[in-house]
Amino acid sequence: MYRHFFKRVLDILLSFVILVICSPILIITFILLTIANKGDAFFIQRRPGKNAKIFKIYKFKSMNDKKGPDGKLLPDSERITKVGRFVRKTSLDEIPQLFNVLKGDMSLIGPRPLLIQYLPLYNEEQRKRHNVRPGITGWAQVNGRNTVPWPRRFELDVWYVENISFLLDLKILWLTFLKVIKRDGISSETSATMEAFTGN
Repeated sequence: MYRHFFKRVLDILLSFVILVICSPILIITFILLTIANKGDAFFIQRRPGKNAKIFKIYKFKSMNDKKGPDGKLLPDSERITKVGRFVRKTSLDEIPQLFNVLKGDMSLIGPRPLLIQYLPLYNEEQRKRHNVRPGITGWAQVNGRNTVPWPRRFELDVWYVENISFLLDLKILWLTFLKVIKRDGISSETSATMEAFTGN
């Protein structure tokens, strides 16, 4: 009952309340990022959701679009702005995804929505992560965030899908709060965000 009904009800209620409470922070962050990024405060990208259905995810943009001599974007570590680094460390960049939750694209808790190009790379077990709505936070995030190696990250995602419960979601919300306060697990050992998944 929780998985198929109450989880969605809680998603809508909590997302609406959080957006109302955080509206002043949203406005200030929007203004600061607009200045830092020279006019572009939002990052919008197509991601696969439940049943691999494609949707547009909304985040605050923590990196600029600077390119090298070859015309390609510079590495993440060179493009992240000072404001963007703070926004990422405090997880403020995730707040706009609450609109995705209200729309039904996402849940507050679930496997993180990854890149479309990863879809053909998953094995049968890893594809189970798409049996539920993707989340703003999830079991993998509270167990290492971007520092978790890909194989372990997928194991954690699938474990969550197979063990969804109200108490588990409460635990993940609490652990997420602690992670945000401590500001850990944001970067992998070799990247400002998370290294690309190249297959099994």
